[in-house]
Amino acid sequence: MKNWSVSAGRLLGVDIRIHLTFVFLLAFVWFTQSVAMGGSGAVRGMALVGIIFGCVVLHELGHAVVARRNGVAVRSIILLPIGGVTLMEETGQRTADPACDIRIAVAGPLVNLAIAAISGTFILAFLPRVQLWGQPFVHAGNLPRALFWSNVFLGGFNLLPAYPMDGGRILRALLAERMDYVHATRRAVTIGQAFAMLFIFLGVWNTWLMLIGFFLFVAAQLEDRSVVFQSVLESVRMEDVMLTGFSTLSPADTLEDALHKAVHTLQDDFPVVRGVDMVGVISKQGIVQALRVGGNGYVQSAMMKAFDIAQRTDSLGSAFRKLGSKGLNMIPVVDDQRLVGIVTMQNLMHSMALLAETRRLRKQEETNDR
Repeated sequence: MKNWSVSAGRLLGVDIRIHLTFVFLLAFVWFTQSVAMGGSGAVRGMALVGIIFGCVVLHELGHAVVARRNGVAVRSIILLPIGGVTLMEETGQRTADPACDIRIAVAGPLVNLAIAAISGTFILAFLPRVQLWGQPFVHAGNLPRALFWSNVFLGGFNLLPAYPMDGGRILRALLAERMDYVHATRRAVTIGQAFAMLFIFLGVWNTWLMLIGFFLFVAAQLEDRSVVFQSVLESVRMEDVMLTGFSTLSPADTLEDALHKAVHTLQDDFPVVRGVDMVGVISKQGIVQALRVGGNGYVQSAMMKAFDIAQRTDSLGSAFRKLGSKGLNMIPVVDDQRLVGIVTMQNLMHSMALLAETRRLRKQEETNDR
């Protein structure tokens, strides 16, 4: 999702990004409004899109601010044609904290309802000609009224118990009080998909409801898979997937000797070891780059001396977080301060595929035994 988006700046320390599919929405609004209302209608249509997505940004910022106050790091907010998504950091094994989850989930709708209350009060007091209760509620021809009703609809719609919308996340948090997090998520996903099918059915009379139902169904599926994948990561230990047959380099090795060794191994990254102590890491690319810049020197001058390590009993999820968040390519695995293996992103991908196949075969054998 992030790879298909571009940065639109930062707000309250949060990276705001616009998904490229948002361009299609702008093109669609411009075309339909220009056909119906001419050039001025197209401009007002774009203004309406700006109002709605400004409210969406504030909605997502509500989630972000409350999440930060509860110790959850926020990476970015991505604007999509159907709304916004707040990406938060996974910090470890997910345990149920219903109070925290509810506070984060309810913050977004409360922001929209607050905007609706303020704008509605202002319109009734100073702009009676806007006809706040008139129809259509959201239309480019009446932007003040559209501001009020857009926030009413955003706040109310997101409180529906249809996961992964905010109401569905509140439902998942309540379910997590009685069952584990994964099962609570899957139960909430089932209910969310029921709502999605209802919206798709109602789409016979309203195309927008059909689109919302479709995207809601897909989003619920992706959330379900993400949570299940995360639970698998936390159940697998580093010792289950680490490479125990690997090559090392010495800080006293020349770069040419290191390159020669690198050519004859499938490794892309190498621990640098002095005696029994690991003192750095270096990659094939780093070796080549050092040779190009400074000629033949020693590994010690080109190696990275700052690196992360993992214990053999750490979870696979922790390795993914370190590799992903810090841009690492390899994590050395130690036991009692002794190097016993390495984990690379490449071997993680292969290991996950093999683990998935192993679990599938086990389930198949259990089914056959029954």
